[in-house]
Order: sequence, then C-alpha cells, then structure tokens
Amino acid sequence: MKEYILITGASSGIGYEMAHQLAEKAHNLILVARTESKLKQMQTALTKKYGVLIHYYVADLSDPNVARDLHKKIKDENLLVTHLVNNAGVGNYGHFTETSLDEELDMIHLNISSLVVLTKLFAQDMVKRRSGRIMNIGSVVSFLPMPYFSVYSATKAFVLAFSDTLAAELEGTGVTILSLYPGTVDTAFTTSEMQTTNLHKTKPMHPEIVAEYGVKHLLEGHGKKVIGLQNWFNSKLPNFVPASIMMKIKKNLASQK
Repeated sequence: MKEYILITGASSGIGYEMAHQLAEKAHNLILVARTESKLKQMQTALTKKYGVLIHYYVADLSDPNVARDLHKKIKDENLLVTHLVNNAGVGNYGHFTETSLDEELDMIHLNISSLVVLTKLFAQDMVKRRSGRIMNIGSVVSFLPMPYFSVYSATKAFVLAFSDTLAAELEGTGVTILSLYPGTVDTAFTTSEMQTTNLHKTKPMHPEIVAEYGVKHLLEGHGKKVIGLQNWFNSKLPNFVPASIMMKIKKNLASQK
C-alpha cells in the first residue's frame, strides 16, 4: 500500500512550502485546504515536476465534523497516512471586547478542535500499526501568550500542552508526536501585526525557511522544536522574568505604534 503524508492548510504559507519540499524528497502527499483551484494547481505541478502521487480534499476545518468526515474519506479510499502535519490555523489581532466572536469561535474550532479530531483518529490508526508521526504547528506565542492576540495565543498554548502530554502518553507505541514553534512568519496573518511594536523589532521569517525546519523535524526530529535562536531565548523568558513584568513587556510589544 502506498504511503502518504497528510498536510492541512496546504495551499499557502508553511503548508504550501512543506508540500513542495516533501514532494521533492519523493513523498506522496494528501493536501487539504479550502480552495480547490489552488489544490488542483498544486496537484498538477507537483505530480509533473516530481512524479509523486498527490491526492487532495477540499475541506473547511473550522467545522470539527468536517475533520471527522475527512478521516473517513481517506480511510474509505484506502490511503495509508504515515505522517500527519496539523498546519491549518488562523489568528486575529485586536482588543478582545471589539473582535468578532464568530471569528474567534471558528478559530478555536480550527486551531484546537479539528486538530484534536485529526490527531485522535489518525493516532488510533497509527497505534494499531505501531508506526506513525504527527506534527502540530504551534507558535512562539505558545510560550509567550500576547495581549491583543488573546484567543489566538490560547489556542497555540493548547497546542504546546496537548503535544507534550500526548507525546508522553504514546511513548513505546511506535507513534511519535512532534510540535514546531516558529516566530513571526511572512504570511497573510502578519498583515494585522504590521503596525505592532513587535513586528517592527522582528523581521518575519519566510515560510520556505520555516518549512525547511518543519520537514526535517517531521522526518527526523523528536519532541518540540522552536525555530530560531531568538525565539528559543524568548520562549525561555517566562522561566526567569516575573509574570507581572513579563506581561507588561508583552503588552508593549503587541501594542500598535
């Protein structure tokens, strides 16, 4: 049976770059995103350039039931998923009392609920085979929750706690749980951050570079990986700086200029 790597949020940003880099390494892929035209274009281009097998599914994972259906469709088509990359995610910026409740509920469903659904269902399959790797994409705000990114930060803090604890649970099963933590990435999401103090101090990393770290970690790594020395240092600050002072620093960084 042919083996596949499943990537959610595959049509742009980190997911798009990972798909290209994994195809170049001769891995067959299952791509998931909301826009069929982009997925179809990727399927054609990657198949032609690298000769790999590409399947795609159009899915809006802001509905966890869609995540359940996705797993069923893949199983029904007898596609063997050996690696899962939970990359799909969204964020927003602003004062919590002024941001959209509906958008934030969709964010929670996408960044948390569907990630849990896919991880549970595919992990169950992998445990039965005693083999598999699942990588969840977090953020440096998983370690440093930021004011004005309150719900987004909370969803990424969940990714950290969930990934670490699940990795411990699955030790000895043959299934490896990984997590990846980039800092600011040059994607559409950074548009809302462009006027914050933080973005003026930190140059966003190109998705291609983040994907290089991601591909290596997915295929060879263990545990969690924070990308970049500065981000690694920042992730450790809460261990040394008092919480009240740390929050003041973070509020200043996240404030608009």
